Amino acid sequence: MNKVVTGDTYRFTVITDSLIRLEEDPAGKFEDRPSQTVVNRDFDEPKVKVISDNNGHKLEIITDSFHLYYDGGKFTPESLYIDAAKAHALYQNRWYFGTNNDERHQNLKGTTRTLDHADGQVPLEDGIMSKDGYSYLDDSKSFIYIKDTDSYVPRANKVTDGYFFCYGRDYQATLSDFYKLTGPTPMIPRFALGNWWSRFYPYTQDEYKKLMQRFDNKKIPISVSIIDTDWHRHDIPQKYGSSWTGYSWNKALFPDHEKLLKWLHDDGKKVSLNVHPASGIRAFEDDYKAVAKTMGLNTTAEEPASFDLENPKFKKAYFKDVHHKMEDEGVDFWWIDWQQGVARTADKMDPLWLLNHYHYNDNNKRNNGNGIILSRYAGPGSHRYPLGFSGDTVISWRSLDFQPYFTSTAANIGYTWWSHDIGGHMRGNFDAELATRWVQFGIFSPINRLHSSNNLFAGKEPWNYREDFEKSQEKFLRLRSELLPYIDTANYQTHINGVPINKPVYYNYPNDKNAYAHKNEYYFGSEMLVSPITSPHDEATQTAFSDTWLPEGNWVDYFSHLPYDGGSVVKTYRDSDQMPVFVKKGSLIITNRDYMSNGKLPVNISVEIFSGADGKFQMIEHVGEKIAKTTFYWDDHKQVLTFNTDDPDKIIPQGRKVDQVIYEYNKEDVFAEMRARLQRAYMSLDLKQKLFNAFNSENYNYAHFMNLLNTLEDKNIRGSLSEVAYIRESYI
Repeated sequence: MNKVVTGDTYRFTVITDSLIRLEEDPAGKFEDRPSQTVVNRDFDEPKVKVISDNNGHKLEIITDSFHLYYDGGKFTPESLYIDAAKAHALYQNRWYFGTNNDERHQNLKGTTRTLDHADGQVPLEDGIMSKDGYSYLDDSKSFIYIKDTDSYVPRANKVTDGYFFCYGRDYQATLSDFYKLTGPTPMIPRFALGNWWSRFYPYTQDEYKKLMQRFDNKKIPISVSIIDTDWHRHDIPQKYGSSWTGYSWNKALFPDHEKLLKWLHDDGKKVSLNVHPASGIRAFEDDYKAVAKTMGLNTTAEEPASFDLENPKFKKAYFKDVHHKMEDEGVDFWWIDWQQGVARTADKMDPLWLLNHYHYNDNNKRNNGNGIILSRYAGPGSHRYPLGFSGDTVISWRSLDFQPYFTSTAANIGYTWWSHDIGGHMRGNFDAELATRWVQFGIFSPINRLHSSNNLFAGKEPWNYREDFEKSQEKFLRLRSELLPYIDTANYQTHINGVPINKPVYYNYPNDKNAYAHKNEYYFGSEMLVSPITSPHDEATQTAFSDTWLPEGNWVDYFSHLPYDGGSVVKTYRDSDQMPVFVKKGSLIITNRDYMSNGKLPVNISVEIFSGADGKFQMIEHVGEKIAKTTFYWDDHKQVLTFNTDDPDKIIPQGRKVDQVIYEYNKEDVFAEMRARLQRAYMSLDLKQKLFNAFNSENYNYAHFMNLLNTLEDKNIRGSLSEVAYIRESYI
């Protein structure tokens, strides 16, 4: 039970040994109801010491993690400050209320509302993680949630309401308690973990069906089909205003939309429609009469149903008469594309928050706990309404280079399910290499949603590109579906244990500078360390690279199966068919061999065993709220794989077959890798032969070979061949 210390105008609530709530209200009325952000303030039993009227301090509150001093009166930097016991600040460990306590920029940041029109980096809001070991979350302006009416109300007066976190650099513990405070991230429906197709383009019904058939024929699994804004009418009379909002099918493009939706479902796909709800429901809409009846509108005057989710009548009509009707026809969930900003006045809720709250909960209820939306981020607490649409980015290497860091960093405010426009949305140039590297990042992202603008030449179909890039994209898109057992396990871990699917490396290595310096590197699930390539190839090696920090341990490249010793930073060069993804020896990666099954639990699975150490992995599978757990054990000495299954609801398909693939490490592979890199490098044939002979020599010495490489003029050839020499040392 939490510890509460209350005065006339202040209240301090010790929630855990490392988390305290600070409240100030001149009227002495303190808030116990949930807010937008915070839903639970009593989930631990902290050990607290309270001292009153000591050494000039009105109040001191002490735990193992902090020492709060309050000298009475209005909260100011002079009257309220906290010493953090687990702080890592260079000069001091004291936090002062109401001041900028991050002059040295130690906050590790969180996320932002949108990446619309971004061409590279954008500023991020603060998160709750800081290298200093403490942070403050201000909830003072958050609205209060009224459960009985499922509505929000503004606070009665201006108050201070905030939360001081001081977990040191135990970032996972910080995040886990943040989720206890603000509510867990829901489980994502399994179908959403596959590949999505989305494009702002005026497809006809026949064109869209043929497109999906072509993906099927090429054995490219698509589990979610999004139809962008052209699904609805845009040829409306000028008197009604903008056509950006619409709820009536465009019969010129979709003469029998129900037939199309049924075909997509029969083809194993879920369907979402893009909506821009800001203009409400107007008289030209097919469902206007039903809406008008529910709301009591004047149909003769064509009185519009103005968008206002704080109006109970509008909310009822909005869902019952419009969205539910289309869901009954076959729409599975909604892409809510709110672009009108926040509320206009302080006594009104952010419309985006209301859209996310009501749409997600409605979809979750109608789908028996398997709910989902696609919408924009509306502030802390938004993780309860997944998924996040990051916005319309520019097609550029700068945009791609920002997204790995942006995605994993959002975990620092609990927002783990970003969906990007993979490949970029607008402007930019035709660049097959960029598109391929973006797809590769998308495969190792929370959501892989291919998207583009209505430019005729901007489509992200793999067959739009040169054959080598096409084949690479196809391979990775299949891999996404193959990895569903692994990804769904990470999905479960996010929901139950608060572990982000894309996790910053510093969560595991909080005291190593390399973990912070390599911002684009992250863990994907529990086993994979990913270092995406976000810059183009060089002409000399015909490959591209990323700077990869490999922490201590014995690592293996997931694609080439070459071993790497940890404890170093390596330039990892890869051609367009591979990317730097590493697992440790002993890792077990469970894959779905039925990769065209589009989210269904597979009959055939395979266990990829990276030998060299004992291993254990618990695979989680789910159908709705039903869970099955299969735990795999690898005995490296005996070279034996065993497993056991806990499936109380019998969701695992009958006749499931489990095969295994054991990866071992043959030293001949490193010589083949050196030869392959020299083969495609642009350099003299004689120099290639000299380098290969030196590498293949019985008298090979690592230091001598590196000295030879240092005589090369081209830095990328030096870097690429140095990587292979480093790999060779990992066999010793």
